[in-house]
Amino acid sequence: MTVAVRSFAKINLGLYIGGARADGYHDLRTVYQTIALHDVIRVSVGRGSGIEIVCTDARVPLDSSNTCYRMAERVMDELGAKGRVNVEIEKRLPVRGGLGAASSNAVATLVALERALKRKLSAPVRLRIAAEVGSDLPLFLVGGTTLGVGRGEEVYPLPDFPSWPCVLALPPIGVSTPQAYRDWDSLQAAAALTGAAPSATITVLSRSIAAAFGEPHSSGVFSEAVNARADRAEDPLLALVRTGIENDFERVVFPQYPFLGEIKSILTGTPGTEDAAVYAGLSGSGSALFGLYPTSAAAQTALVRLERHGVTGLVTSTLPRSDYWRTMMVADAE
Repeated sequence: MTVAVRSFAKINLGLYIGGARADGYHDLRTVYQTIALHDVIRVSVGRGSGIEIVCTDARVPLDSSNTCYRMAERVMDELGAKGRVNVEIEKRLPVRGGLGAASSNAVATLVALERALKRKLSAPVRLRIAAEVGSDLPLFLVGGTTLGVGRGEEVYPLPDFPSWPCVLALPPIGVSTPQAYRDWDSLQAAAALTGAAPSATITVLSRSIAAAFGEPHSSGVFSEAVNARADRAEDPLLALVRTGIENDFERVVFPQYPFLGEIKSILTGTPGTEDAAVYAGLSGSGSALFGLYPTSAAAQTALVRLERHGVTGLVTSTLPRSDYWRTMMVADAE
């Protein structure tokens, strides 16, 4: 039996970087948000042994360096299961785009493999294995709007945002996440040499989340939303954006790739107009960028702006937690 699972992407609504840790990682604060764009993972278990990865995209590794391979290996060991695991990856998401594609693929492999074996790991074990395979895998075991802390692997579900129209910009640029972290460390070291205080931006997102999910009515942060669109009146995204959330990676990635900064401006549009983005930014370390819009028409207008500048884009939507799990399984192979 082959089990097919949608492997959804994510974006980052704000990302704040702390100092380097003893284990070589950095402390982070970020709000992950799943979106409807996805790959499809198909898993089957047959006679024999070993793990086979199949993908027609030449950029996807087919050996043990693939996150799906590592996930399948751990799941089989944890369950004490036998058999030859075949994982087929149908790529629709960009590779190294900052959308969590490889991590999502691995979690989809876990879910599909459990179905194929008709056995299920406990939730704590699932989360432990996911964190062992990669930093942002656990978010895909939660879905929707999720707080990530630590190196991103410690996740907490937040009250879900309603679905928002979303435009993704997919420039043909590969951004190295390790290099982006090195550039961030250099930026902080340079600031220290000039006598400037080290960056404390990691504390900002915690305050932003508290403000956004605190007392929206008494604080009045939704007043403009009520005037603009009543059905968004209690949407915490508006409150979160109002706090001034940012992605620290933009401070080092945009100087290296100025075109990415230009794309953010294109996505943002003219502030105050009906076609302007509610929020736009880099996802993770990039190179994908995204914009969230008040209407589908505004999203389509943003897509036209991108295409006019020769940038490939896609229109999708954010994916609340209930929809994430409801639509994950593919009834028939797509």
